[in-house]
Amino acid sequence: MPRPPLRTLSALFARISNLTFGGGDPTMAALERELVARRGWLAPEQYGLAFGLARLTPGTNFLAFCAAAAWLLRGWAGALLAVLAASAPAAVVVVWLTYGYQVLKGNALAMGAIAGLLASAVGMMAAAAWHLVRPHVRRGAWLRALVLAGGSVALLLGVSMSPVAVLALAAAAGFFWRREEET
Repeated sequence: MPRPPLRTLSALFARISNLTFGGGDPTMAALERELVARRGWLAPEQYGLAFGLARLTPGTNFLAFCAAAAWLLRGWAGALLAVLAASAPAAVVVVWLTYGYQVLKGNALAMGAIAGLLASAVGMMAAAAWHLVRPHVRRGAWLRALVLAGGSVALLLGVSMSPVAVLALAAAAGFFWRREEET
């Protein structure tokens, strides 16, 4: 795998992290396209490892993903620069947006625009979820993907199980319910 220059790596994380809307899932999907599909800097397994480890950590999963993916590419320096590039500009924007919200919260037009942004963000999160599940469906394991994804949603929403417990159960199910080409 090629080892990208730190400047190029941090610029990529800054651009995608700060110009992709919808939260961590759509942003991680956009980073997957860049890091794995377009540039070939990470193998799909490495991306999956960074994604999975980020989901296990408390706090902001997206920043944990940035740290893990960049660490795989450039070690500590890459991890530190990626997290700073992904978070510092967004933090400044959030402060300004919060101030703007306080000023405009009585304006019906502004509140309508915010409602439209919220609906768009939900759609992008659904698209990101599909982007993560789609490779497993195409490989002929659609039943497995459907059961694991649907079961995870049911446990999270229906039973209010903790995300860590859902991930542990999904990992166990994935271990015991292997595809034929994996055995």
